[in-house]
Amino acid sequence: MTQIATSIQPPVARVRLANPPLNILEIPTMNQLQHALRELEGRGDISTLVFEGDGRAFSAGVDIKAHVPERIHEMLTTFHALILAIVGSRKVTIAAVQGACLGGGAELAAVCDIVYTARDATWGFPEIKLGCYPPVAMVALPALIGQKRASELIFTGRQISGEEAVAIGLANRSARAEGLEELLQTTLEELTQMSPTALAHAKKSMYAWDAVHFDKGLARAEKIYLEELVSTEDAREGIIAFLEKRPAKWMGK
Repeated sequence: MTQIATSIQPPVARVRLANPPLNILEIPTMNQLQHALRELEGRGDISTLVFEGDGRAFSAGVDIKAHVPERIHEMLTTFHALILAIVGSRKVTIAAVQGACLGGGAELAAVCDIVYTARDATWGFPEIKLGCYPPVAMVALPALIGQKRASELIFTGRQISGEEAVAIGLANRSARAEGLEELLQTTLEELTQMSPTALAHAKKSMYAWDAVHFDKGLARAEKIYLEELVSTEDAREGIIAFLEKRPAKWMGK
């Protein structure tokens, strides 16, 4: 079942998450996104990629059911391969965020080059409430918004509005939900006037240093997650409690 929709009007390609009601990132969704990225990356007539959801959600995150021990390795490695593909893309990447933008959805948006958000969008990294943590955010957020702000968001799981996301540097600009497309189109019109070759080389130059360290940091965060965190009682309890819709009973081990 197709969980994304791609529309192409060179030099812009728009990739829309289409897995209602909340555009959850299931493993098939991640694989479809990677396939679309590979195809678009090879097109010389495309300079800009736009990732978007719908009015209800950009994405509420990765499928919670995939966090169980028997599936977590496949889920995490597949998601991180997708994130690395976005970070390593030679295209200018833009996230247009409305509604819920949580967990893996917020991570996907955050690693894009440019982020526009509806003012009333809901951003957050709630993984800690499930007895785990967001590996991509652990690496990317301190560089994007500073370590103190990143620590607060990750350690508390607190949700913020699109306006606050802009204020702390997680997004570039915000608009009312009905004005988000106009904001996006203004930037797309500017980008279409630029040389695709110049944009690609500018993108490569900007991330030449950071990407190496991002790779290493993400590999470390993933290793700790899979080899240490997943085997704890609290990690299992957090997921089970969420699926059973009850408060978690933390054991501290």
